[in-house]
Amino acid sequence: MRGPHNIIRLIRTGATLERTGAMKVVLDAFDAGPLLRIIFRTLVWPFQWLGYKGDVTMPPAVRALTALGPAYIKFGQVLSTRPDVVGDELAVQLRVLQDKLPPFSMAEAKKAIQSELGASFDQLFSSFSEPVAAASLAQVHKAHLAETGDAVAVKILRPGIERAFRTDIDAFYFAARTIEVLSPASRRLRPMDVITHFEGVVMGELDLRLESSAAAEFGANTKSDAGFQVPKVRWHLSGRRVMTMDWAEGTNIGINDALDAAGHNRVELATRVLQLFLNHALRDGYFHGDMHQGNLKVAANGDIIAYDFGIMGRIDEYTRRVYAEILFGFIRKDYQRVAEVHFEAGYVPADQDVDEFARALRAVGEPIFGMDASRISMARLLSYLFEVTERFGMETRTELILLQRTMVVVEGVARSLDPHMNIWQGAKPVVEDYIKQSIGPKALLRDLQKTALILARFGPQLPRLAEDALIRLNNPPPPPKPQRRIARLSWMALGGVLVGGAVWISTLF
Repeated sequence: MRGPHNIIRLIRTGATLERTGAMKVVLDAFDAGPLLRIIFRTLVWPFQWLGYKGDVTMPPAVRALTALGPAYIKFGQVLSTRPDVVGDELAVQLRVLQDKLPPFSMAEAKKAIQSELGASFDQLFSSFSEPVAAASLAQVHKAHLAETGDAVAVKILRPGIERAFRTDIDAFYFAARTIEVLSPASRRLRPMDVITHFEGVVMGELDLRLESSAAAEFGANTKSDAGFQVPKVRWHLSGRRVMTMDWAEGTNIGINDALDAAGHNRVELATRVLQLFLNHALRDGYFHGDMHQGNLKVAANGDIIAYDFGIMGRIDEYTRRVYAEILFGFIRKDYQRVAEVHFEAGYVPADQDVDEFARALRAVGEPIFGMDASRISMARLLSYLFEVTERFGMETRTELILLQRTMVVVEGVARSLDPHMNIWQGAKPVVEDYIKQSIGPKALLRDLQKTALILARFGPQLPRLAEDALIRLNNPPPPPKPQRRIARLSWMALGGVLVGGAVWISTLF
């Protein structure tokens, strides 16, 4: 239910941040001014008694997010990859949210396995460890198969997680609707569509059969990628709430001291993780949508191992070409072409000035070049980019939300490995190679071949389609009788009144 009862949920969110001390931490991290601090304190402080207490042994921000539930934990996971936005100290604290949350009991885990797989627990596994990782939606155990002795990772959804997430999503919908009503200018950002997209992604993550399928497809796409591994799915031991894969041994990519001790080159790893993501997004159109440190390991031989495939992104060929041209234009500092691509793709309304948009993009891009990443304030850069999109009336592109979010996360992972990395230099060879393959005479020939194949499929039906078109052209339908037209218009008017009334009522709730 997305009604006014969600107001209590949102008030409780602010109250929990205040009660746990996280409000001050968050405002400090984002360098909030005195006026904003006073406003937040005035609105939230009287209601702090409604906030959740949380685990007092945890740092304030982690304590608040874990108390609020899985959707908030997901948000914290994204922030944990951006020390340039929230600061190093808070980013380190938030990494606990990636895979170190309190686990549920072994008894519940074994019960879920036996119920889902329909076989005795002892028949399936010769050994089964305590949880080795516990995240917002599920936890993972290391086990050995009774039949072969192979080491596997068994992922199990948290009990009741679907209902808990439903509660958070409903509150987010209510907040998005309230924002649209109270701030018409925000509608260009399509907050309701953004939440719908987020809901679709997360609900897919709550069916481990879909994750198993995603892992298999991703593994097939990347099997030839040097320095990259995807563990194999054990299909006969996987279901809706349980998923089993080969065990991946390695060092967590977020622990720099351990990587250094193992002799891994962090500068090389930073470049590779960025280039792998761009290859998967541009070359395959299918990429890992949750590439934070908790989902990446480094094997003894230096390979990057990816796991947790609950959130995957897919983009079509046309969008990939647009995205590549935009990146390539930034790399070459061709802001005019970047602006033109935005207009050609319909990302910017046609009534805007392309030259003015190019000048605004130059102000965004120029500070990046010639500087190492440690000197760039990503928070300030994102803030200015938001101002540019608002000024030129750009709407949120829901099909690009996951791609953009993952790019932010991957850059954060790369910068945690190499603080001086220049993301544009790292991206250049991958984008250039894709441009050569996808834009030019060879790409045009491939497109024509695909078009010819599609037309060939309709070949046998072309005579019938042409005959039907000629019949409709020579025998137009009779105009509607006046009384029927009046009746239709009356029903349309009544329908408009009902729909308008429903929309108005929905704004009240």
